[in-house]
Amino acid sequence: MAKLTILEYPDPRLRTRAVPVVAVDDRIRRLIDDMFETMYEAPGVGLAATQVNVHERVLVVDVSPEQDQPIAFVNPEIIERDGKTEAEEGCLSVPGIFDKLATRSAHVRVRALDRDGKPFEIDADGLLAVCIQHEMDHLEGRLFVDYLSDLKRTRIRSRLEKERRERGTRAASRERSKVPAI
Repeated sequence: MAKLTILEYPDPRLRTRAVPVVAVDDRIRRLIDDMFETMYEAPGVGLAATQVNVHERVLVVDVSPEQDQPIAFVNPEIIERDGKTEAEEGCLSVPGIFDKLATRSAHVRVRALDRDGKPFEIDADGLLAVCIQHEMDHLEGRLFVDYLSDLKRTRIRSRLEKERRERGTRAASRERSKVPAI
């Protein structure tokens, strides 16, 4: 398995709409395994293929406290929604940012293929329902910050760009310090 690179907002590749998976084969199973490894290491509770620059309809979630209940969804579709919930969300592609969203359904029924290509349906509520909806948004090229005000999005973008610049400067300084002084 390999840890994948998670794209960060405002990377335009996060806006790419994912295409359906044609066949669940070894390549897709390897992608699923790599996505779980990446998600657990991040650490996160969900990850969509779009976030790792693979624009196919695959997502993985595990909202269990022990991280021992992984669920892979290939070509997921929400077939039923019920109620509304307000939940605080964060995102591996928008690191360190959390905000409450009131746009999620409290309950969803999802149809998908599993890692072996077998169809299944799952009823989800609570954190699992929110997580599935969040990851499915990624497959459509949407991020949770799209539900926030323009002002909040602008502030988040500025903060993340500043943090990336600072990380780059620190990394460059570490590299320079490895070069012997003359």
